[in-house]
Amino acid sequence: MVGCLSTVGYEIVENPEKATVIIYNTCAVKTPTENRMINILKKVPRNKKLIVTGCLPLINFERLKAEVEFNGVIGPSSGDRIIEVTRKVGSGEKVVILGNNSKPSLELPRVRMNKVVSIVPINYGCLGACSYCCVQFARGQLRSYSIREIVERVNCDLNSGVREVWLTSQDTACYGKDIGTNLISLLDEICKIDEEFFVRVGMMNPNYALGMLDDLIQVFKDDRIFKFIHLPVQSGDNQVLKLMNRFYSVADFEKIVYQFRKEIPEITLATDVICGFPGEDDEAFNRSLKLVEGIRPDIVNISKFFPRPRSTAGKSRISPQEVKKRSKRVAELCNRISFEKNKKWINLTVRVLIDEEGKRPASWIGRNFAYKPTVIKSNEPLFGRFLNTRIVKAFATYLEAEIA
Repeated sequence: MVGCLSTVGYEIVENPEKATVIIYNTCAVKTPTENRMINILKKVPRNKKLIVTGCLPLINFERLKAEVEFNGVIGPSSGDRIIEVTRKVGSGEKVVILGNNSKPSLELPRVRMNKVVSIVPINYGCLGACSYCCVQFARGQLRSYSIREIVERVNCDLNSGVREVWLTSQDTACYGKDIGTNLISLLDEICKIDEEFFVRVGMMNPNYALGMLDDLIQVFKDDRIFKFIHLPVQSGDNQVLKLMNRFYSVADFEKIVYQFRKEIPEITLATDVICGFPGEDDEAFNRSLKLVEGIRPDIVNISKFFPRPRSTAGKSRISPQEVKKRSKRVAELCNRISFEKNKKWINLTVRVLIDEEGKRPASWIGRNFAYKPTVIKSNEPLFGRFLNTRIVKAFATYLEAEIA
């Protein structure tokens, strides 16, 4: 959106006080997130024109309309349509465009927040029907870009100095099923590019990853693909998975993890767990704890269940206090496991790509081949460089290294 607006003459300002039009790109995947979005939008000064885009307008338009004074609304993935909306709002019109079938061209101009990282959507929408999910109503059915479009975008970004490519999607594993191709074919073509760069493959749902597991593992062995998989399990109990309308079993999830680790022992595993889902009794929760203890993931994204608009999962009978207690138990277990796993990197020499400036002065953050965040202290300008480093300290969420 910033790229499109900049090319037609709009000036992007850093301070909202200097803006005449303020655009918020919103998320509403969870109830706390929606509440934060609404609170932010309420604080926009009345003398500014406000445009709300992203998922919130489609997930809960009634609440948005009731609680926020806006001048324009457009659904997610607006692409260059944001130009038309901004022009109309600027001239005094009130605009409401709701829809989720758009798929903006990958050739649209863009302004990257990080000069080293390129974020490339490979498809919009998904093939899932998870009972707790409201994003399906905002994002719609699967709409994949062609391999040619994606490879051209990646090539263009690499030529402009990018060294890290994030392939993003609601579910990268279902990529291409609507256009007669698949994720394996896409990754094969990207890996033919003769450059030094890394690719991070976004979240894959287990049921689709399982159907191409052997080929998926083989393509992940390419040096350019981060040894990192985000494979959400959500629960360690099969009955809860059925209630969630997830199309796999705990054994399916375990099979994918075991096969990856057998072929790529250093693989970093990220997963997701929902605490307090309707039907999750003490035994079901303990099965989730047991699964985490047994699988020992590197990263766990923990969510407390909240019912969402139009989703079929009912209201949980578990008290908020109990849900909070369960969430805390999972978090404590995961932090211990992450720290134990990260300690195994100490004294290893690994090559990292510096893709971020640290929050502290004279510090930089890089990623090694397993996508482990690695902090390096240096007064030298290291941004965008590949460096050989030696790991000297480990923490639950990152490593610390010195230049080798």
